[in-house]
Amino acid sequence: MQRSGRGLQRSGSKRVLDPTNGTGGGGDDDHAAKRPRVPALASVIVEALKVDSLQKLCSSLEPILRRVVSEEVERALAKLGPARIEGRSSPKRIEGPDGTNLQLQFRSRLSLPLFTGGKVEGEQGAAIHVVLLDTNTGCVVTSGPESCAKLDVLVLEGDFNKEEDEGWTEEEFEGHIVKEREGKRPLLTGDLQVTLKEGVGTIGELIFTDNSSWIRSRKFRLGLRVASGFSEGIRVREAKTEAFTVKDHRGELYKKHYPPALKDDVWRLEKVGKDGAFHKKLNGSGIYTVEDFLRLLVRDQQRLRSVSSIMPVIRL
Repeated sequence: MQRSGRGLQRSGSKRVLDPTNGTGGGGDDDHAAKRPRVPALASVIVEALKVDSLQKLCSSLEPILRRVVSEEVERALAKLGPARIEGRSSPKRIEGPDGTNLQLQFRSRLSLPLFTGGKVEGEQGAAIHVVLLDTNTGCVVTSGPESCAKLDVLVLEGDFNKEEDEGWTEEEFEGHIVKEREGKRPLLTGDLQVTLKEGVGTIGELIFTDNSSWIRSRKFRLGLRVASGFSEGIRVREAKTEAFTVKDHRGELYKKHYPPALKDDVWRLEKVGKDGAFHKKLNGSGIYTVEDFLRLLVRDQQRLRSVSSIMPVIRL
């Protein structure tokens, strides 16, 4: 019992350190409190400096990733259930011998704007997928001769405004096909045919050689139709995209980059026009690239404000 008492007495006599005491365990917290706080924007610069190497890595991985994603999307599209189109009634179509109503459909939106000499791609650089639908069920047609047909890729007039629920005849579709101007190269070059596999296809490389300013609507559409020799005896409704403008490739020289790369000229930033007043002010202060701008933004914001009054609203 005495030992137990002594043990309790020793335990009770231990000194408890006061965290508020300068000699106690709060020393680390005091140092942390006194440590100068690093500007939050500094971390942005550190991350930005990594972009260059990441871009190189992404460039090498891009072809592989695109192929894998394309294959997976094709599999997923083939397994889709009924496609619901809100606010649209079922148009009248010529039925096949088994009662099916077939229509081609684009399942990807285009990445805009488009320029001559540049690749036609889906949004965010994705592949452009197309499907063959049975409009009675809204399902992808995965079997039968039409599910593995070849399709022609065409350019249409932008003012071909008939909606799917209004329908159009084969003659109306062909009447809106656009050919190249006299003496010019073919308007659209590249992979001008798509082969369906279980009702799903992926458009290959397409390039416009001429802008759209010379036609009546000043806009184009992409169109799809079943190639000659496929799907004989049954009408397959053609497909068309939304109308879009194709600009001359010289306009791409003035295109902004999102997000801008570190080595881009500073005028690639939003609100800084090429050879404009702000561009000249920034260049006059030794700010030529996006990286120069970011460095000064972190190191001396006051100086940057004096150089350019638009600094707070510049989009990075």
